[in-house]
Amino acid sequence: MRALIVEDDPLLSEQLATAMHEAGFVTDRAADGSEGEFLGSTESYDVAILDLGLPGMPGIEVLTRWRDQGISMPVLILTARGDWTDKVAGFRAGADDYAVKPFRLDEVVLRAQTLIRRAAGHARPVIPAGSLKLDSQLGVITRDGVALKLTAFETRILSYLIHHQNRVVSRTELSEHLYEAETDRDFKSIEVVIGRLRKKIGEGVIETRRGEGYVLRTGA
Repeated sequence: MRALIVEDDPLLSEQLATAMHEAGFVTDRAADGSEGEFLGSTESYDVAILDLGLPGMPGIEVLTRWRDQGISMPVLILTARGDWTDKVAGFRAGADDYAVKPFRLDEVVLRAQTLIRRAAGHARPVIPAGSLKLDSQLGVITRDGVALKLTAFETRILSYLIHHQNRVVSRTELSEHLYEAETDRDFKSIEVVIGRLRKKIGEGVIETRRGEGYVLRTGA
């Protein structure tokens, strides 16, 4: 999954990025509201972590502009302790959840994972997909109850397909959620990894639609 972190405190931003990376995310970071608004408007993210007290453009305005453009990605806002007015303004602007500073990093990661899961229509942290199951909190994928040995890139691809099972995911969509903004997006690498995944999870589970993309079939 791919996350956008908009936080002007460089230490906290780095800590959040590290925690998200350890949980299997790729991340882009912005240090002010204007840059954050631009990235959120021009790139595809599964979740955004947005501080409200930003230079350049307040977090509430960033969020309002995203929602006015029809951008529906889940947004977790970061607020100061005890500032209820910020929370209310955030929810009215379209926030999905909040974390109060100071917070535990693993709490933010867990909240981000939950938002992504619910946005994809999954109520529980363990997402079934035929013989596969994804523990969205631990980042572990099993087949018939046995944990698969996957690389980080394989896990990211298969996790995204499980979240969006039984629908066509285009190569462009998949690449947008696998790579950071400044990284070259390589369709050939995705094709190679899909081939490796088929050997690990069985033929016929990931279907290639010529000219369209991939479908993870679960029989649902």
